[in-house]
Amino acid sequence: MPAGSRRNFAIFTALAAVTMVSAVQAYAHHSFEAEYDANRPLTLKGVVTKMEWMNPHSRFYVDVKDEAGKITNWNIELASPNVLLRQGWKRDSLKVGDIVIVEASQARDGSNFANAQRVTLSDGRRVFAGSSGGNAIGSSTRKEEGSTK
Repeated sequence: MPAGSRRNFAIFTALAAVTMVSAVQAYAHHSFEAEYDANRPLTLKGVVTKMEWMNPHSRFYVDVKDEAGKITNWNIELASPNVLLRQGWKRDSLKVGDIVIVEASQARDGSNFANAQRVTLSDGRRVFAGSSGGNAIGSSTRKEEGSTK
């Protein structure tokens, strides 16, 4: 193969790889409205079973006990680690065994997935979850009760 053809082939291959990676990332990162329903708010109180600091969304898992005593594990989505750190979180803000209260929007399909808006930590601090929801608590488009912002 002539040198020019090899170079063109290498450029084409690199561009194809970049395009494929971009498409996978775009598919993996969903919009809030596609997956969660802001009109289905819920408050969960439970025990943290796992925390995952990862991009594009961190998440944690909470065992919630209902009135009948049945325990359901909820998968709670947060913002990216960088956004959480700017919201006042620390890597050890949530530990396995902590009791937390989560204000969130439930998944559209009714599953045990939720997008957190605010989390009350075991020490009583309330931190914003950096939700991607447009009218999420703490977002620039939603005012807090009693807030003058």
